[in-house]
Formats: sequence, C-alpha cells, structure tokens
Amino acid sequence: MTFPAKYPTLNQTNLTPEARAILERIIRVAFPHPNFPDAAYQRMADRIVAEADSSTWFRVVLTQGLIALGAQSEEPFLELSDERALAVLRRVSDLEFFGFIRRTTVLNLYDDPEVWEVLGYEGASFDKGGYLNRGFDDLDWLPTPRVEGAAEQLPDTGPLPYLVGQPAEGPAAAGTDAAAGSFDSAPDRDAAAGSKAARAAGPAPESGTDAQAPQERGGGTK
Repeated sequence: MTFPAKYPTLNQTNLTPEARAILERIIRVAFPHPNFPDAAYQRMADRIVAEADSSTWFRVVLTQGLIALGAQSEEPFLELSDERALAVLRRVSDLEFFGFIRRTTVLNLYDDPEVWEVLGYEGASFDKGGYLNRGFDDLDWLPTPRVEGAAEQLPDTGPLPYLVGQPAEGPAAAGTDAAAGSFDSAPDRDAAAGSKAARAAGPAPESGTDAQAPQERGGGTK
C-alpha cells in the first residue's frame, strides 16, 4: 500500500485550470438547475477544493479522478453534451472521487444564500427575531392553489327539537324508551324465563345421600 505522506511532493498537488473546469462541469451535470446562478456552482467547486485540501488522500483522489475522467470518452469531457456527460458520470458513480464530489455537493450546494433566493426560501429567522412577528404563515413562495369553484353552501339544520340529555317526544322517543326498557329488564326477563322452564320440568329427582335419608329414618322399606 502506498502512503501519500511518504511523498511530500504530493502535498503540493493542485488542480490545473482544466481540472477545475471539469469539476465545475461535473457539479452542473450531476445537479442540473437551469435557474441557479453560475456563481453558486463556482462557489461549490471552491468548497470541494477546500475540503480536499484538508486531506492529502482526498486531494490526490480528486486530482487523479478528474484527470482520468477524460479517458471515459473519445471527446474531452468539457465538450460533451449534457446527456453524454451524464452517461460518463454514471459509469464512474462508484469511484471514490465522484462519491466525494457528490456528498460534498449535497451538503453545501443548497446552503448557498443565492440558491435560497432562487428557490424562494427566505432563510433563517433567528437573527431577525423569529417568524412569529414577521409572517410565519407567509406562503407567497408556494404556487397559488387552484380553486375549482365556489365553496359549497351547507344547509342550516337549525336547533335540535329537544334539549340535549333529555329524551325526545313522539313515536321515535317511544321506540327508544321501549328499547331502553327492554334492555334494562333483560336480566329480569331471563330470570323469569328460567323459572318458567324449571316449573315445567317438575321437581328435580332426589339423589345421593338425601334420597336415602327417609329410608334410614323410617327403618327401611316395607
């Protein structure tokens, strides 16, 4: 394994102007936003270079990856159309240098104030006193909702014909009371039905010691 720290000259590796242009083109193709200003992409490329400068390994990986990107197609990467450039990036999407570019861009491109302005994001509110007193419900950066027609007018049902918590009058109330009464008397009805069935069955036959008790008291059968 080769350790870059053993080779001090690698610490002086800098991107050439062409490699710098390739880096910016990669960001544009991988994150296409026609309305984003050029300065946002340029600052993003500067941020990636600064991140790579903090690590010798990533500096070497980034430099070598950008140089090798030209070998992925017959034409220079900067001269490819957006569609063909995207196809080249798909082929190198698993390489470490592209992963470094992608994750750094995801974390920083959309944190640019100029990008916020394009997207309609008003930015942080803490340093401005918060949103409570400066339009927390201001949604003018969202599309205007489409209205299909006038709002449907619901009929006014008026007050209830009886007080809440008291039974209503009339046939409906009678039916309700009857149902309530039958529900309340259900245990009594079941007990009465059980007693009626017991009377129809007659007395229960004697069994066990109780059936023999009269014989023992009378001295046996005659």
